[in-house]
Amino acid sequence: MSARELITDHLDLWTGAVTQKRSGGRGNNGKIELTGIKKLRELILELAVRGKLVEQDPSDEPASVLLERIAQEKARLVKEGKIRKPRKLPPLSDTSKPFPLPERWEWTQIEAVGHDWGQKEPDKAFSYIDVSAIDNIKGVIKKPETISPINAPSRARKKVRPNTVIYSTVRPYLQNIAVVEDQVDPEPIASTAFAIVSPLCGVPARYLLHYLRSPVFVRYVESVQTGIAYPAINDKQFFSGALPVPPLKEQHRIVEKVDELMALCDRLEQQVGDQLEAHEVLVDTLLDALTHSADAAEVAESWARIAEHFDTLFTTEASIDKLKQTILQLAVMGRLVEQDPNDEPASVLLQRIAEEKARLVKEGKIKKPKKLLEVAEEEKSFEAPHNWAFTRMTELYDLQNGYAFKSGWFSHSGIKLLRNINISHGVIDWSECALLPEIMASEYQRFSLRSGDLVISLDRPLISTGLKYSVVKEKDLPCLLLQRVARFQPYSDTVITRYLEYWLNSAMFTSSIDPGRSNGVPHISTGQIGKVVFPLPPKDEQHRIVDKVDELMALCDQLKARLGEAGATRTHLAEAVVEQAVN
Repeated sequence: MSARELITDHLDLWTGAVTQKRSGGRGNNGKIELTGIKKLRELILELAVRGKLVEQDPSDEPASVLLERIAQEKARLVKEGKIRKPRKLPPLSDTSKPFPLPERWEWTQIEAVGHDWGQKEPDKAFSYIDVSAIDNIKGVIKKPETISPINAPSRARKKVRPNTVIYSTVRPYLQNIAVVEDQVDPEPIASTAFAIVSPLCGVPARYLLHYLRSPVFVRYVESVQTGIAYPAINDKQFFSGALPVPPLKEQHRIVEKVDELMALCDRLEQQVGDQLEAHEVLVDTLLDALTHSADAAEVAESWARIAEHFDTLFTTEASIDKLKQTILQLAVMGRLVEQDPNDEPASVLLQRIAEEKARLVKEGKIKKPKKLLEVAEEEKSFEAPHNWAFTRMTELYDLQNGYAFKSGWFSHSGIKLLRNINISHGVIDWSECALLPEIMASEYQRFSLRSGDLVISLDRPLISTGLKYSVVKEKDLPCLLLQRVARFQPYSDTVITRYLEYWLNSAMFTSSIDPGRSNGVPHISTGQIGKVVFPLPPKDEQHRIVDKVDELMALCDQLKARLGEAGATRTHLAEAVVEQAVN
């Protein structure tokens, strides 16, 4: 099977195997990695360096003759003082040769096919090639920065020339590898983070580039690199690497074929990218129509359009996450379940809360609340059902910040302290637990948490999986609230905790808070939360909403699980095709 047939016969597999990229920060960026095409690129390089991508020609001059000619050329250049004497490296053993080669090919070391140009301290304006100057997708150098000698970094030392291959030995997994193909003006100087190879006797630099990017060399680098946060290899390890050398004419045929097939992969990537972008726009448009529906009839009409094409719309994790967010948005806007005219109106709930707060003030249990501005019409982001009411969070909850317990008070036994680090997505993680001696804890009972309390992080409140919050369970008690964690303590039993969870995770809340920064850390305050406008449904409707959201979220999770299984299957199939083709 030819390389082109290998691509075209499995086209659906290469283009269909995708995975969701993960990202830190607020929200998931929804980026897709085209796993299948990535595997295909690796396969092309693997076949190329094993001699399985193009046919061998028995009339080609053997690689052994080429290597002899290179050795003679290096000896001449050393004698003339133009290059340094080759490094003394451990000889290549049979165990260092990862696979058998075709006839007329030879194993050698990278050191044997070229040389570097040595180092110099810049004495005039120069073009600085740093790791950041590499386009690691295309394998080329972006426009390097021109620097004067006085501003030259201490790492700017390595000389390069046209037809030079540069390889970043720091964090090599990023594949910052490139060929200096053209004359660079002013004189280029590269960072000492690069290993430099200038091939001799017509060896194409792009053959070395393709080999250094191949899974074969990647596996070698992974076996010798050191360091965890910033893994690296040294020049000796790099130049000791085994290199399969084909006849010179075959090298040129390999480069031509790899470049042709990589261009085909580029076109496939562009095509799939365009399809995914169009799919994302379609999903966004249809879901936006749902959330902007004026009434239940419009919601039903918009949902019918989505339901008709459900299987083709929700085919990525990002689209399912958007569906989940739309469900939450519809829920807290009163568009997800029908209203019941027999429900006790939210206005009655608010009246009951006001009476309860007045009683607590009279008994001296709480301070008299500050009078807040009534919710203005422009603050109501949608037209709520007639039996709902808009209010502010501070009218419903006593929002309490934790106490600034000093770390010097912590001990090996006592009462747990709930910190930011313990709050995850919905549950409390006590794997890292700070304890306050019981004898001290009795002084801070007003910071005691109760089962059912909902707490959120005030520092970094929004993370990649959404809002950083937890609900306190009986098994978490006893525990005290530490500073920079806020508790929602209701004045009256008017909002179901589960409904509050869903509202806090909806865009209605997350888009209404604007974290500031303290020492570079995003943070919010209980004052900010207290001013947020909350659309309050009748109590019975809250129960119906929670039941419906639970049901729909479970279906979304099932859909995502099946999607993950299908994606894993396609990826395994792609890997199987790669393995079969290589072996």
